[in-house]
Amino acid sequence: MKDIVHYSLHFVVPWVIARGFFRPHWKAAGLQMVLANLIDLDHLLAWPDVFVAGRCSIGFHPLHTSWAIGVYLLLLLFPKTRWLAIGLVLHILADALDCWWAAGFGF
Repeated sequence: MKDIVHYSLHFVVPWVIARGFFRPHWKAAGLQMVLANLIDLDHLLAWPDVFVAGRCSIGFHPLHTSWAIGVYLLLLLFPKTRWLAIGLVLHILADALDCWWAAGFGF
């Protein structure tokens, strides 16, 4: 269940939002939202292990910190960055839900 929700937020929900709210430009909007998942490249900076099962990425990786999340929320205010910002916020939401589940609060 956790993986279905997580990857749906990364790859399905952006297309649903794009199709529902940005219909004239839904392909460009959906693509930008999905490409926002590239913020996970900051996982490559983790030392010594790039991936550790159960590690909460929120607050650990540079592009998953509070200041970065604040920037993503500010980007929602501007039409030219809104599609990317929605993707970034969805990505952070998916990762935050993973942290929540890892802490034992999930289904």
